[in-house]
Amino acid sequence: MDINEIARLAGVSRATVSRYLNDGYVSKEKRKLISRVIEETGYIPSQQARTLRTGKTNLVGVIIPKINSHSVSRMVAGITRILAQSGYQALLANTDNNEQMEVDYLNLFAERNKVDGIILIATVFTPAHLRVLGSLKIPVVILGQQLADHSCVFQDDYHAIFDITTLALKEAKVPGYIGVYEKDVAAGRDRHRAFLDACEAAGIESPEKAQASASFSVDSGYLSAEKLLEAVPSIDTLVCATDDIAFGAITCLREYGKRVPEDVQVTGVGDSKLSKIVTPSLTTVHFYYLTSGIEAAKMLVEAMEEKGEFVPRELKMGYEVYARSSTR
Repeated sequence: MDINEIARLAGVSRATVSRYLNDGYVSKEKRKLISRVIEETGYIPSQQARTLRTGKTNLVGVIIPKINSHSVSRMVAGITRILAQSGYQALLANTDNNEQMEVDYLNLFAERNKVDGIILIATVFTPAHLRVLGSLKIPVVILGQQLADHSCVFQDDYHAIFDITTLALKEAKVPGYIGVYEKDVAAGRDRHRAFLDACEAAGIESPEKAQASASFSVDSGYLSAEKLLEAVPSIDTLVCATDDIAFGAITCLREYGKRVPEDVQVTGVGDSKLSKIVTPSLTTVHFYYLTSGIEAAKMLVEAMEEKGEFVPRELKMGYEVYARSSTR
């Protein structure tokens, strides 16, 4: 079944069917005829042929750092909602935090016009990232990080962690911090810097041995908390860069006979579903991840449909600090 057969069965010209398929003008009577034939035959237009006619694939590449993440899943839900409403389909590429795979997917999506645009949920920017991003001829929106001269939607990591640290420091004497690798500017460097600045503003010192780095996992949070407890037995507060790290820290504290929050306070970031139901419930930062995905997709759709040159835009999202039972 092809466009010529549809035209014959509907009793119209091939050009009329083509206009119908491409949302051009077709009279109401002929539109009904063509619609009925397509419905009866189950005809699906060739994506390849449509791309040749319009120069568009109606596909968007979405590159994510990991698939089993509360924040990433919420962002992807927002992205796909807007793309579907706008007539685009998403091609999802999971890199498992592999920097080279991110670069490879950027190149793969861009070559031979495989997609009309790309959303990169970013973690780090290597020289290879910057080279390929600078060479792309299709619109790109970066989600989760800020990068000069590129369209970005990102969280206010610094002020969010400054505020939650300030909250915890009201009842702290020996605060500690469990972060992530600082090549990740937003979740790593900015959150760690905010913790240190909040301690300085409160006139409370956090010794270097009371600060550790973890990966984005519960197990890593456990091991880092164990390391800090051994190095600084008097530690009474743990500010954690993510909820998962905080969950691991709470488990470790219990096994070491520490009560949360009476002996050691714990805070997280992310407001994941478990943060409300763990015991004690977790004091954490709520970022608007779903809305972030929605805004990134809207920004990309606007760029893909822009007739002239698209000017890069930046959008910094808001946040809320939820004080729960893991702090005093």
